[in-house]
Amino acid sequence: MRNILLTISYDGTDFCGWQRQDFADKGKAVRTVQQTVEDALEKLHKQKISLQGSGRTDSGVHAFAQAANFYSPVDSIPIEKYPVALNCFLPDDVRIMNARVVDENFSARRNATSRVYRYFINTGKPFASQMRYVWPIHYRPDIEKLNKMAECLHGEIDCSTFAAAGDQSVSMFRYIDDAHFFYEGENLVFQIEANAFLWKMVRSITGSLIYFERMGKDAEFFKKVLESKERKNAGPTAPAKGLFLHEIKFDGTRRHI
Repeated sequence: MRNILLTISYDGTDFCGWQRQDFADKGKAVRTVQQTVEDALEKLHKQKISLQGSGRTDSGVHAFAQAANFYSPVDSIPIEKYPVALNCFLPDDVRIMNARVVDENFSARRNATSRVYRYFINTGKPFASQMRYVWPIHYRPDIEKLNKMAECLHGEIDCSTFAAAGDQSVSMFRYIDDAHFFYEGENLVFQIEANAFLWKMVRSITGSLIYFERMGKDAEFFKKVLESKERKNAGPTAPAKGLFLHEIKFDGTRRHI
């Protein structure tokens, strides 16, 4: 039996997030990425297969490279054939980009050392084809001011200010390795890397930074908001459609969650 790690790309628009939810809609299942890929694995292997993701993405959030592993009872399928074989059973909004054999004790969730997200903000006039994947704000923020505020997001931080109501995390502390903005044409991109994230944390941070920059606030103000540990002091939460899980890293420093 092989332990196989998949790299999965998906358009999250029509999904209720990554995690399987079999009884979410009046006792019925809702459409999730995990369930969709597990259904494809079942068709390929002729039996039920359990898939473990590196982390959850919320409804409407996309992924360039989600990581998930499963144990395959079939040894006859060459590992390089898995993406093509699985994609035959998957809808167009989910694609398997890569597959590789990993150690039998490897876990996409437990072995991940950091997660990297990118949020895309369009500052011009987005094409219709872009509207599912960007947050249009129709002005060009001062990237220098944004990055000064983003510099406050480094190291082990109590992120209570950016925790959504109902977050059930045992600890509000997260270790943030990096947070910065950069431009790609008319798209302003916010990239943040951390050992893990609270529910809706990236969207809350992104919306707050954009809101505070527009209000003329500075890094000192943002630092006080962060240190207040009060959700009421944060800005509006950015919409889900601009957020992408960009990369899962397994070779960094392991931090507690």
